[in-house]
Amino acid sequence: MPEGIKLLSGNANRPLAADVSKHLGIPLTDTTVTTFSDGEIMIQINDNIRGFDVFVVQPTCTNANNNIMELLLIIDALKRASAKRITAVIPYFGYGRQDRKVRPRVPISSKLMADLITVAGANRVLTIDLHAAQIQGFFNIPVDHLYAAPVLLDYIEKECEFENLVIVSPDAGGVERARDFARKVNASIAIIDKRREAINVSKVMNVVGDVMGRDTIILDDLIDTAGTTIRAAQALKDSGAKRVFAACTHAVLSGHSIDRINNSALEEVIITDTIPSNNKINVCKKLKVLSISSLLAEAIRRIHEETSVSSLFI
Repeated sequence: MPEGIKLLSGNANRPLAADVSKHLGIPLTDTTVTTFSDGEIMIQINDNIRGFDVFVVQPTCTNANNNIMELLLIIDALKRASAKRITAVIPYFGYGRQDRKVRPRVPISSKLMADLITVAGANRVLTIDLHAAQIQGFFNIPVDHLYAAPVLLDYIEKECEFENLVIVSPDAGGVERARDFARKVNASIAIIDKRREAINVSKVMNVVGDVMGRDTIILDDLIDTAGTTIRAAQALKDSGAKRVFAACTHAVLSGHSIDRINNSALEEVIITDTIPSNNKINVCKKLKVLSISSLLAEAIRRIHEETSVSSLFI
């Protein structure tokens, strides 16, 4: 059990935090998070944390605004209670897709989130698979940016049997991710030529690469409405792919995504538990959830012990 360390969690993903605590061999610090009738959040840390190295596990997923406010208030409470160092462990960084101005008079929301977390009192951030790696530069504090690829790779190599595997990027922006992943599993790559017509609305144009008679995995950092993923799956099937799988780190799965996946050409959708999805698993048997708790626990241990974290950046 590491000494001088405390692990806390808001309400966003307590099961993940509980798994991390088991890997570390330390209990979750008792924290009360309640909501008043008018919607205001009240935080109470029910343990002494003075002089401790504190890690707060709180993905800013749905309900994003509520979870962000919980995180900020917990950080402020820890700062005022004289924690030695506060690390915000944010497995899924909400507002990460709003990382630049794409039209006039819009905010750069992910930059604002970074400022809020820093001003609240966080000394460090630990996160997984940011939508855009440059978001690290929005923070004026150290950011440890991990990747879920080792977890996905371990499952694919040990539990799956593929024939002539092709890793598919759902758009041009994900080619580097697909190429790196394909190299690790000794597979080729293909690219979906996609045009986005509006927010959360995309149209697949064609498949660039040979998928005829081959197993394919559509690789992305997140699946939200699943529109892109299911259109890509159908495009691959139309191009002669034998089987189509999907894999992503963050299963946002909003709107009608579950119905779309259930009725799609996808054989299986491999996701991680950066975002809680227990209620969705019950209605979608195609979902396979992998835990990233051991990855987070090892990163937390190394940060606390001031040892290298770089070997986890793969």
